[in-house]
Amino acid sequence: MSKKNGASTGYRVFSWIILILLAFFFLFPLYWIITGALKTPAAINAAKPQWWPSEFTLRNFQVLFSKRSAPLFQFGSLVGPTVPGAIRWLLNTVFMAVMAMILTCITAAMAGYALAKKRFVGRALLFSLIVAAMALPKQVILIPLIREMSKLHLYDTIWSVIFPTVGWPFGVFLMKQFSEGIPGEMLEAARIDGASEWKTFTTIVYPMVKPGVGALAIFTFINSWNDYFLQLIMLASNVNYTISLGIATMQAENSTDYGLIMAGATLAAIPIIIVFVIFQKYFTKGITMGAVKG
Repeated sequence: MSKKNGASTGYRVFSWIILILLAFFFLFPLYWIITGALKTPAAINAAKPQWWPSEFTLRNFQVLFSKRSAPLFQFGSLVGPTVPGAIRWLLNTVFMAVMAMILTCITAAMAGYALAKKRFVGRALLFSLIVAAMALPKQVILIPLIREMSKLHLYDTIWSVIFPTVGWPFGVFLMKQFSEGIPGEMLEAARIDGASEWKTFTTIVYPMVKPGVGALAIFTFINSWNDYFLQLIMLASNVNYTISLGIATMQAENSTDYGLIMAGATLAAIPIIIVFVIFQKYFTKGITMGAVKG
């Protein structure tokens, strides 16, 4: 018995060591970015790296918020007060990622439920096309996508980077897998009780696939936030820039200012961390449920 306890304790200690090393490995880039944003240019460009700033400075953030300016909001002829460009870019990015997250979760949950629990002609073919679309590079559909956004008069607007994300094939695939676990008897009982399709979805289906929706919310938010390529192609005006695109244009004006880059990266990382903290419970539960199903 003591040998088993000793082996179990040793395994736990070994596991904790591995987890701590992995946590350090993944958190170190974030630590380096945050501390780099608070360093002087001389400390950043020094031949010997400073693991902790010897002199703290807000100069990088001052540069970030002093370059460029844009209205806080703009709805037709209604224009808000002028603010630093970085604030408008951050608001654009948050709006883009949040709207893409909400719309993708709604459409993917509905489509996944229909593909998993409804029987209709062409269901298997449609799902096969969705799976095939997951392997399709975005660059292949770039020209048709630009023409479509131009025809809809959405080019160079935030919506031109939101709508292409809403039909994310991975989201439909993920929600279909979660919807497969819904007992058919519960859906049949709801139909017998006279529940409409909408009521069945909101009261039975959605609560059961909620962990999957939480996981998809994190995936969609991060995917939309980091989609620099689509933002670069679709957005051309300073007032519509996202934070990553705005920092890139500022960087071109200021040669290679690593402090400015790190300050922008620090500002851009805050919303992602907040979203992950909010949805981490559902994310963990979703991954666990997926592992059990496998």
